[in-house]
Amino acid sequence: MRAVILGAAGQLGGATVARLIEAGHEVVALTRREVDLADAPALVEAVVAAKPDVIVNCAAYNQVDQAEDDPVPALQVNALAPRALAHAAARLGATLVHYGTDFVFDGTASAPYVETDAPAPQSVYGSSKLLGDWFAAQAPAHYVLRVESLFGGPRVRSSVDKIIGALQRGEEATVFTDRVVSPSYVEDVVTATLGLLAARAPYGLYHCVNAGVTTWQALAEEIARRLGVAARLVPVRLADVPMKARRPQYCALSNEKLARAGSPMPSWQDAIGRYLSLLRAGPGVTSQAG
Repeated sequence: MRAVILGAAGQLGGATVARLIEAGHEVVALTRREVDLADAPALVEAVVAAKPDVIVNCAAYNQVDQAEDDPVPALQVNALAPRALAHAAARLGATLVHYGTDFVFDGTASAPYVETDAPAPQSVYGSSKLLGDWFAAQAPAHYVLRVESLFGGPRVRSSVDKIIGALQRGEEATVFTDRVVSPSYVEDVVTATLGLLAARAPYGLYHCVNAGVTTWQALAEEIARRLGVAARLVPVRLADVPMKARRPQYCALSNEKLARAGSPMPSWQDAIGRYLSLLRAGPGVTSQAG
């Protein structure tokens, strides 16, 4: 398989590149140094020139609050770039993999969202990502995979990493008591992605998160328990933290459709345990995908 990876310098992109190379696939890793995601014609030209079988779009504009005042970059990267990639995929006869987000929902649910639930984004960022989902689905062969609360990966430090670092240093970690999520370990996301591609699973939209739901407070308590340290936490409510862009409060996602397609995801607790084991082992240790 020959794959083009967009956003190759990021958290998910870096993990994807590493795993594909490890598996013996040909990889063309594109970062924003090589191609401007806001330049749709140049983006199509770069991807078409690489002649991939698979296009994996790990790139995203994630400045959630900044997008409220300056929406153009978010729309260019999160919406128009996926549209350009869908056109490139159609020209090449390639499969497009695009990653979405839980921010497409309004956060008022009481049970994990499924793929058929109606989206209702509450922010510019969420709206731009929803457009990206729709545009990516224009590719005849496509997988749109929604992830959330990503952690792990070789490069970018996540909110989970910040909690781990604070607890290891004996410092306090501020955590939401009422924001409900389904965390996504990047190694498990990559495993599921490769599984869908290998099985030629039905194209479409999938929620690609670790199994189970948790609050950020409960997640931090689990990390502290596994580290064997005191859980020095500062609990806060979402409504008490001033942020320009509205965050969905209940944003857990169901991964049952993904499991039915042959790519079941481990629990978030299992993923946290494997990630902590990897961190303890130190640099140079191979990934521990579930």
